[in-house]
Amino acid sequence: MTQFSTIGLIGRLDNDHARYSVERLVRFLATRDVHTIIEQQTAALLGGSFSDPDVSVADMDELGSRCDLAIVVGGDGSLLSGARDLVQYDVPLLGVNRGRLGFLTDIVPDDIEQKMGEVLDGQYVMEERFLLDMVVTRNGQRISTADALNDVVLHPGEFIRMLEFELYVDDYFVTSQRSDGMIISTPTGSTAYALSGGGPIMHPKLDAIVLVPMNPHTLSSRPMVVAGDSIIKVLVGEFESNSATPRVTCDGQTHDIVAGGDEITISKKPQHLHLLHPLNHNFYERCRSKLGWGGHLLDKS
Repeated sequence: MTQFSTIGLIGRLDNDHARYSVERLVRFLATRDVHTIIEQQTAALLGGSFSDPDVSVADMDELGSRCDLAIVVGGDGSLLSGARDLVQYDVPLLGVNRGRLGFLTDIVPDDIEQKMGEVLDGQYVMEERFLLDMVVTRNGQRISTADALNDVVLHPGEFIRMLEFELYVDDYFVTSQRSDGMIISTPTGSTAYALSGGGPIMHPKLDAIVLVPMNPHTLSSRPMVVAGDSIIKVLVGEFESNSATPRVTCDGQTHDIVAGGDEITISKKPQHLHLLHPLNHNFYERCRSKLGWGGHLLDKS
């Protein structure tokens, strides 16, 4: 007896391999006692029409409100996008990797039928991940909002320029800084851009946020880990040039231009994401295989 009765299918079909994996999933799910809802853009790329009465097409909102599991076929970026779209519906997500690194999408194409069968039979582990809410305020008025599963990044935008800003945590002044910007990352994002910036790897179960300065103009500026329920504020300084167009970016996918005097507020999102993995999922093995860590040196026989 399957644990899920209505399954959403989301695919980023930018190559033939991803399309093939989605088609395999559609065929496999047709053999199980489930109803499949294909996201409408994914369906259009597949051809648009389906004769099976157990397969329907819906936009992301309807998919989120009707499904009790969503499968994302693509890379980590696809799963990040799906997470932001569906977190409000409390729909668990499962990733099939058709990207490059695949830190979050951990079912490989060759194992689709086997691993999906195990998941549908209740053989899986579920992790809870938190997202970040980001708000930009200008002259007391909210001008933009977004959320992020990985990170919120303040950066120079089109031009390479030093930014000046002040950092506050829970309304306590922390520091002023001249740098290329700041990465504010969840544990999920600690193995992404924050890692490239010199930040620590955090276990996904940690309730913490890491603040990673980008190329700071002082050697004493280092990454800092704060409590997960912290309210982080970045007060953007004035720019020396009118051509400066700094941006605040969420998960590398949403981009908002900021101006001098703007306040960026980052806090934990109330809704959490539930991420499904096969039973053999292991965070440390994931780090070894994806980040090129060394294996055993000692004989374990």
